[in-house]
Amino acid sequence: MAHVLDADQLKTFVAIADTGSFTRAAEIVFKTQSAVSMQMKRLEERIGRPLFGRDGRHAKLTEDGERLLDYARRIVRLNLECVATFTDADLKGRIRLGVPDDYADRYLPEILARFARSNPRAEVTVVCEPTPMLAERIATGDIDLAIITHVENRGQGEIIRIEPLLWVTSARHTVHEEDPLPLALGRPTCNWRQAAVDALEAKSRRFRVLYASWNSTAVGAAVVAGLAVSVLPESAVRPGMRILGPSEGFATLPSCKIGLLRTRFDPSVLSNALAEHIIQSLDNLASFKTAAE
Repeated sequence: MAHVLDADQLKTFVAIADTGSFTRAAEIVFKTQSAVSMQMKRLEERIGRPLFGRDGRHAKLTEDGERLLDYARRIVRLNLECVATFTDADLKGRIRLGVPDDYADRYLPEILARFARSNPRAEVTVVCEPTPMLAERIATGDIDLAIITHVENRGQGEIIRIEPLLWVTSARHTVHEEDPLPLALGRPTCNWRQAAVDALEAKSRRFRVLYASWNSTAVGAAVVAGLAVSVLPESAVRPGMRILGPSEGFATLPSCKIGLLRTRFDPSVLSNALAEHIIQSLDNLASFKTAAE
């Protein structure tokens, strides 16, 4: 007879996968570390496979653990939705969402429209800041959810969308032919900036950074005005820009992974509802090229 999986154990399992730590997961699910360890021992017994390996001080999922993770997320969400359905709880209140302005113009209209139709009594407060700042706000409980640029070595969040990172120039200028190549990029710690610099250095192409800003609107303005070339995820490409490719000397860049961060401080039903709308909205979102046609 097949074993029935425990939703509480799966919730703890997801917390460990998201944080990479039994200790931090224990804080999120309000249990002692020994209780968390015992839960995972019981879960492994039910699955009949080891779910965790060790990577230094971090809890790393085995291949079977990775397979279980997707199912675990869906079961936990479905459990929350089911409970909410029978509690007669009116989804109202205030929810705080963080999103970088790189994604705000493209993502927010669809997300907010869907959520407002389903939850007209809910108030959404939106904070637009770069990913590192949003991650800090999530860690301190200042916001409930954040759409972020996922960075592998930070292990941040669940990946909910993958887009190509693209070279862009003005549709009306030839600034991309200049030598040295003028660039408009994020701050020195920006991963997109580093990807652009690495690609240019690999081709021994001379460049200079003329404009640097966390604000994508400022970077985009420099591109559309024909002052510089930049790199943007597909969703951030806007009218007045042209995509550059290998035929023009611009190498293919690493893909851009968009992640979702959730508060560790006992997320509400409203928070989980908005998270589900975000995932569905981004999954249904057409590419810039399709939307422009």
